[in-house]
Amino acid sequence: RWSLHPRSHIIIPSSSLLHTTMKLSLALSTLAVGGASAFSVNQNGGLRTSTQLNVFRQPIMAGNWKMNPTTESDALNLAIGFCALVDTLEDTCGLDESDTCTEVVLFPPFPFISKVKDIVQEKGITVGAQQVYYEDKGAFTGSVAASMVKSVGCEYVLCGHSERRTLFSDSDVNINAKVKKVLEFGMKPILCIGETQEEYDLGITEEVCAMQVSKDLAGVSKKDLENVVLAYEPVWAIGTGLVCDAEDANKVHKFIRTVLAKMYDEEAAQSIRIQYGGSVTPESVDGLMAMSDIDGCLVGGASLFSDKFARICNFKATEE
Repeated sequence: RWSLHPRSHIIIPSSSLLHTTMKLSLALSTLAVGGASAFSVNQNGGLRTSTQLNVFRQPIMAGNWKMNPTTESDALNLAIGFCALVDTLEDTCGLDESDTCTEVVLFPPFPFISKVKDIVQEKGITVGAQQVYYEDKGAFTGSVAASMVKSVGCEYVLCGHSERRTLFSDSDVNINAKVKKVLEFGMKPILCIGETQEEYDLGITEEVCAMQVSKDLAGVSKKDLENVVLAYEPVWAIGTGLVCDAEDANKVHKFIRTVLAKMYDEEAAQSIRIQYGGSVTPESVDGLMAMSDIDGCLVGGASLFSDKFARICNFKATEE
């Protein structure tokens, strides 16, 4: 049902890209370790468990509204509509509740966060900010501080989303500073990583992910890592309608855990939750969530439709 973006042409990389590829390969050689431990999905499609470490990972579904909807009334109606459907979702819960159900987080645009939170919090749904700046305050016109979003009730912050990387030139150095600032203020970063279409066509997905993970988590302790969520989002699948094959996505997630095992240890690697992001739909979610190392989804376009996002949150993970 899902297919990778077709490699219909051969790209001849520029000298600069070749140089980057060589550096990525070198970095990977120092990070790569053995294969990840075996995982299994329990019969009810919920928690992931490592048979070796007895580590459980609570599923987490996040709706990134991006720069949508266009008015406050539309945003509130979207939140109300989703909440009406949450009553039918037996296995959905919010932050700090039972870890036997699915955690749900919404990321509205900044102007709508407070009022959306007022609507969804009674259903146990958490809200987050789509990004923050790494400075606490000052002459940074248009920027938002971590303390600001914390004060209006945000529990999560997206860091390193591909659109921030590409459209706003968010560097790994800045992303790392944001991750640490979010943690400093007691919130949880969802760190987004993933390769572009050109990098995918060159076959350097693992090198790119290894480089981003190592740079973006630099200086983050194992203890702080407990409050970090990763999101693997192949850039070529975002907003295109293309979804990475579930098994291929799972392989990348497993590889990411080997990188984390080298940076921290096996326990940390197996404990962290890793979402998949990239044109997730009600039709693709079940297959994705059936995978051993996919612990949730970071949903874009489908989260703007109450019925679609409700179905995604109420996934039915079954082995294929």
